[in-house]
Amino acid sequence: MKFNKHLQDIVTYEAGKPIELVVREFGISPSEIIKLASNENPFGCSKKVQEAVREIIPNMSLYPDDSMWKLKHAIGNRFSVKDDNVIIGAGSDQIIEFAMHAKSSKEGSILTNSVTFAMYEIYAKHVGARVIKTSSMQHDLNEFYELYQKHNPDIIFLCTPNNPTGDAIDSDDMIGFLKKIDSETLVVVDGAYIEYGAYKDKSKAISPKELIWQFDNVLYLGTFSKIYGLGGMRVGYGIACVDIIKTLYKLRPPFNITTLSLEAASVALSDEQFIQECLVSNFSQMKRYENFALENNIKIINSYTNFITFLLSERYNSSDLAYFLLKKGMIIRDLKGYGLNAVRITIGKPAQNDIFFKLMSEYL
Repeated sequence: MKFNKHLQDIVTYEAGKPIELVVREFGISPSEIIKLASNENPFGCSKKVQEAVREIIPNMSLYPDDSMWKLKHAIGNRFSVKDDNVIIGAGSDQIIEFAMHAKSSKEGSILTNSVTFAMYEIYAKHVGARVIKTSSMQHDLNEFYELYQKHNPDIIFLCTPNNPTGDAIDSDDMIGFLKKIDSETLVVVDGAYIEYGAYKDKSKAISPKELIWQFDNVLYLGTFSKIYGLGGMRVGYGIACVDIIKTLYKLRPPFNITTLSLEAASVALSDEQFIQECLVSNFSQMKRYENFALENNIKIINSYTNFITFLLSERYNSSDLAYFLLKKGMIIRDLKGYGLNAVRITIGKPAQNDIFFKLMSEYL
């Protein structure tokens, strides 16, 4: 059977290895496996969320509220925007897909960082768009602007803090860059890890309200999969001017978010104490990773996220390291697929990190 030719060179996105796979391949008990590969919150979600979800389980036979009013209103209150500035997706990935189909095509192109979230490129190839990348590993807005002027892309993707490197863009630099971009170019600002970046350094904080009030060509993305601990619920959101949101809604399938997910995300937004506790633990434990890297002469990228990237020397191979740890029951992310001899490690709980340092020392 023949399929669309532009799909031939798409490399399937490789998600972090699930615990079940390690159980099957190596016969390790699930209780002994530590997953530090997918940047999930090691503390899970708040107890308030768990209690709220349990209460609505009897309603699972009913379709969810397709207006998503409760969650949209909660997001609107959180960011001081109107409900009609918000769209909800099955993860922010789905909104990226909407944006790609709304704005680009096989005659067009997108502009991304050289090392960034793989789904930007994959969704671009879904519509046959050309992918233009910077040469810099971390976001260089001067290079972005040069490539923008040269290629006039349909969409520019700015991931801040960036996955999988962890670097972040100063908000003032972001605003200065956006002022130079034509209003016909859609700029997607992916803030999946922004809660971490804003906590570590206020200059990295991004205000969706400020963005959409100043620029009618900006789409801000957020997610409940990271700091809120709801990766399994698959809820993301986009914030933009009404015209953009209305257009994206034309691509949204009905009932794309489950009843449980809508309730979980709505309640998660209200538990600020849980979020603060997670942030404090994350960055206190990250110091341990930074010190370990320094003591063992490993280069790192200053991270504004809940993960850290170890850049390995020629002496070590990232795939060998990842497999060594996998056999021991620890899952991390090999970045060989991004063209890097590097690994990305989610910052875990103290006891989980203890085991990582022990195993890493064995490998070294």
